[in-house]
Amino acid sequence: MRQPPEFYPTIYWHRLDDGRVVCDLCPRQCRLREGKRGACFVRQAHEGEIVLTSYGRSSGFCIDPIEKKPLNHFYPGSSVLSFGTAGCNLGCKFCQNWNISKSRQIDTLGSSAMPEQLAQAAKRYGCDSIAFTYNDPVIFMEYAVDAAQACRELGINSVAVSAGYICDKPRVEFYRHMDAANIDLKAFTERFYHKICSGHLAPVLDTLLYLKHETDVWFEITTLLIPDENDSTQEIEALTRWVHDNLGPDVPIHFSAFHPDFKMLDTPPTPPETVKRARDIAIASGLHYAYVGNIFDEKGDSTYCPGCGKNVLSRNWYQLGDCHLTSQGQCHYCGYQLAGRFKLIEKTFGRRRIPVQIASG
Repeated sequence: MRQPPEFYPTIYWHRLDDGRVVCDLCPRQCRLREGKRGACFVRQAHEGEIVLTSYGRSSGFCIDPIEKKPLNHFYPGSSVLSFGTAGCNLGCKFCQNWNISKSRQIDTLGSSAMPEQLAQAAKRYGCDSIAFTYNDPVIFMEYAVDAAQACRELGINSVAVSAGYICDKPRVEFYRHMDAANIDLKAFTERFYHKICSGHLAPVLDTLLYLKHETDVWFEITTLLIPDENDSTQEIEALTRWVHDNLGPDVPIHFSAFHPDFKMLDTPPTPPETVKRARDIAIASGLHYAYVGNIFDEKGDSTYCPGCGKNVLSRNWYQLGDCHLTSQGQCHYCGYQLAGRFKLIEKTFGRRRIPVQIASG
């Protein structure tokens, strides 16, 4: 079995006349001198090129229900092998995986897992998909793409859980290998992205438009609502109208409750009523599928038929309940074909997570 390389070559970069190397992967466009790392931590200037330093290394693995990503319309009830690396190309003050995404220690990448090992582990554990999550897979693109290719050979889907902060050319190559994605649309103002995330809104909207109009990747959207930052009625109305008008009514959107973490420990948790209100606004804006997260609300977790309005797939947290869909996602009541990819699997995970061991040979 191959061993993880110390430095893995990348292609999205160019040199400057002053000797620095510019990383062209994401909009940050980090300009690096020899030996320096980018804002993401895992891409580094080495011998006049940009290399990836986390290839074949992971911060850990778990088997989750696909609904935890969250994806409610991508093979509901199926299992997914989740893993991540370290670092991130955004600087979100509220990051709830900060011990991974903000890590600046190579020791965080304590588990060795080459792409073929990941694919074999997913098959061995009966997973229908693999998810690149915990930190943004954009920054370990080469590793994720190779893992996706290895998984595809075994009939396993690949899921990207991402903030969508990526440049045009690598975006095409990255999503060419993905079957599904959940894009974290963190807010709908440039102020929020600049102040809270050290980034910009426009590249994320570009990613959403690209996924909808130029790929067949199934994708859903998540917005974490933070009190007094991005939870106003006006902003949620603007966000959901944009989704409806530019992406269509069938893109599912998830609104999640914030809890104090990382650099926003003094910000109060999001009241459940705020999350439920956001769902109501999304439905009023014409979106067919709106969900809640990080709160207990069976109504907000469940899927309703846009044709007849009946509950066709109940959820209690991540556990599936009564189902009134055919195996291909048609409503039993009225025959409406729900948007998404369906092949319902009769198993549930509840809220538990299963730790995974990756074989070393």
